[in-house]
Amino acid sequence: MTRYRTHTHRATYLIVYPLRQRPLMNKPDQKFEFSRVSLNNSLVAGATQAAATVNRTLINDDNSDREFEFNDKDFSRVRALILKIAGISLAPSKQSMVYSRLARRLRACNHNKFSSYLDALESNPGSPEWEQFTNSLTTNLTSFYREAHHFDLLKKQLQSLSRSSRIDLWCSAASTGEEPYTMAITAMEAFNSMTPPVRILATDIDTKVLDHAKKGVYRMDQVDKIPDDILRKYFLKGKGESEGLIRVRPEVQALLTFRKLNLMDSVWSLRPGFDAIFCRNVMIYFEKDVQMQILKRFAPLMNPNGLLYAGHSENFAMARDYFSLRGKTVYTVNTDKAAKTGPSGENQQHIITA
Repeated sequence: MTRYRTHTHRATYLIVYPLRQRPLMNKPDQKFEFSRVSLNNSLVAGATQAAATVNRTLINDDNSDREFEFNDKDFSRVRALILKIAGISLAPSKQSMVYSRLARRLRACNHNKFSSYLDALESNPGSPEWEQFTNSLTTNLTSFYREAHHFDLLKKQLQSLSRSSRIDLWCSAASTGEEPYTMAITAMEAFNSMTPPVRILATDIDTKVLDHAKKGVYRMDQVDKIPDDILRKYFLKGKGESEGLIRVRPEVQALLTFRKLNLMDSVWSLRPGFDAIFCRNVMIYFEKDVQMQILKRFAPLMNPNGLLYAGHSENFAMARDYFSLRGKTVYTVNTDKAAKTGPSGENQQHIITA
């Protein structure tokens, strides 16, 4: 929108001439030519009205080019719903993304505008469409050995723990499985065994990505960063109809349990005793108060000196009463906030050097 600087007798501002009108949403940025002119106050009102007309035309053209009616009110409703359900705070700049992701749900449910789709959702709290709505708006960017330094530390951590009892790990945002499978491979490497004393709980709010993760099948380009020796040891190449695909070995899959879990749920039904929790690149989608609530709930689920692995852009300094920074995006749970005993009923004391 053009902004005006008004003086006593004259006004200097930009007149914006669009080279051609096109919808703004899901399109390349509009190109403009700028001319700086100086006009007397009698022309300001006319110029203001002309600029408003251009903006209204662009917005109307944008909606006319869409398959479904979608306005600011609809976007605000979507933002409020996903924040309430999943704790995800959508930025105002995500309006285009919301339209493109939810448009397919409108087609599937035979709605011709967003308002009717959202009305149907809110009128039926038990509708299975809520799951599809949530799945559509979650982001699932992941890869094998992402932020590789975490797995180097995890290997050291696992090697320092007692082998006499089971070691429990939790991947709280499993997505399509690359992260928890990397954790499992790291455990096998740490113990030099295909049957290490490790079990991994892999959870996610998105049921579609969990279904994909359970299969453990990936394209070759998705594993191109994995060293060849690791690929040969822990993956099976597809043949025939599966040419170009690769599958995680059954022994790796056996270490994992996949389960739907929403970090915003009031009850998680998890037993304390985790030596490590991976919660990476998840908190960035939550408001600070929601982050704090989740961190407070993580702490009593962890054994003393358990490690919390965070994403590269996440900082939990506000939770210093619960976690202490251990290394690069790795935190140690404070002993007074951790689980009082481990799964064996005895006090657990594990010191890890980053």
